[in-house]
Amino acid sequence: MRSIWKGSISFGLVHIPVRLYAATEDRSVHFHLLHRRCGTRIRYRRWCPHCGVEPEEGDIARGYPWAPGQYVIVEDADLESLPLPTARTVAIQAFVRLDSIDPIYFDRTYFLEPADGGGRAYGLLREAMRQTGRAAVARVALRHKESLACVRVYGDRALVLETMHRADEIRDPGVLPGLAETTAPADPGELALAVDLIDRLTAPFEPERYPDRYREALLAMIEERVRGRRITVPPAPPQAPVVDLMEALRASLRQVEQAAPVGPVPAPGPVEPAPAPRP
Repeated sequence: MRSIWKGSISFGLVHIPVRLYAATEDRSVHFHLLHRRCGTRIRYRRWCPHCGVEPEEGDIARGYPWAPGQYVIVEDADLESLPLPTARTVAIQAFVRLDSIDPIYFDRTYFLEPADGGGRAYGLLREAMRQTGRAAVARVALRHKESLACVRVYGDRALVLETMHRADEIRDPGVLPGLAETTAPADPGELALAVDLIDRLTAPFEPERYPDRYREALLAMIEERVRGRRITVPPAPPQAPVVDLMEALRASLRQVEQAAPVGPVPAPGPVEPAPAPRP
């Protein structure tokens, strides 16, 4: 892995040199857009409709729309002149209980690695946070923008930094009209069955049990298309609307009782030759 940021964790008078690494990677299947007639990859260009030209890189500026059709140009030097005291610092503001932060606030996750002899202080902070059950709320500047962040213990040895949304970025679910239909008291019998169903379906979280079935099927389809064959997929059975909630819960419980152990994801369906390409 290649680090994307280098600085220090700062709390009180303590400074711990660290490097930052992306903790996740994109495993999605990406496509290119092609001209269907010849199979050539589509290219896009930057175009000024007023001047009728494709401007050079140096002629393209960054603009903020302050009124309809009106922009103020912001140069790189303007951004660099802004005060960013956290440009090279994960500045811890407070320590809180991790479970006091709703997961809706979390955005992206990064690994923090001790750097330049900071291992001892890094380990001390990690163990102190583990022992107290605390996470740190911090400020950090990444990509020319100061972000709110959470530093927490991950696994046995690592600290991770989670960038966070700010309070004014979280939408209010109260604007959803359908939530008004959920305020009636739950039927005791239905509630008991629902709790029983949840209990029976409760298991340790094992992420490897939940592979990306869509990605696997997509890659299998692509491989078969490369070989000149096409996968046939049977239509999914229609889902009937729930009419009797109590009976649906009972049926779900019976299904859980009769369920076989979780097995591997079934292989894609049979393949048939694809039609020959047009000349």
